Amino acid sequence: MLDTIKSHLKASCAVKQQILANNDILDSIRKAAVLCIEALKNGRKVMLAGNGGSAADAQHIAAELVGRFETERPGLPALALSVNTSTVTAVANDYNFNNIFRRQVQALGQAGDIFIGISTSGNSANVIAAIEQCKTQGITVIGMTGESGGKMRELCDLCIRVPASNTARIQESHITIGHIICSLIDSALTAG
Repeated sequence: MLDTIKSHLKASCAVKQQILANNDILDSIRKAAVLCIEALKNGRKVMLAGNGGSAADAQHIAAELVGRFETERPGLPALALSVNTSTVTAVANDYNFNNIFRRQVQALGQAGDIFIGISTSGNSANVIAAIEQCKTQGITVIGMTGESGGKMRELCDLCIRVPASNTARIQESHITIGHIICSLIDSALTAG
């Protein structure tokens, strides 16, 4: 068991070391934070969506913004589109599952907002449908994916691609990147 534990920790660290050594990925993280900061300063909101573990990451990041990350500040307008079970199940039932995020973007999104789509494969149909809806409404799209970027690579305004193909390693990096973005937002919005 100890060997398995060590193996998982080493693999997780190795992916983060690759991110640390890649200036393009680091700059994409910086750009994502800048986009969020500018939107929030302009009274816009951040919407996030993903499936499974990526839904949990979306909810986690939204909670850090609405509550607080590490700095005391007013709550920031952010929402994870997977958390309203009545809306998600109604849209899935009345339309189809691929529309659960698109319909919410259509109803809640405004030009100047940010949409963060999280998908380890970059090919989640419901996240892609939401991205396509964002394009019609003037909403900036940040993607967080795995190494290939999938279809999201070309659809997003900015796509942060974690250099891994293993789902767990990608998700571990996504939440780290989400925390970094939250930290940069805190710093920018509490600077005196």
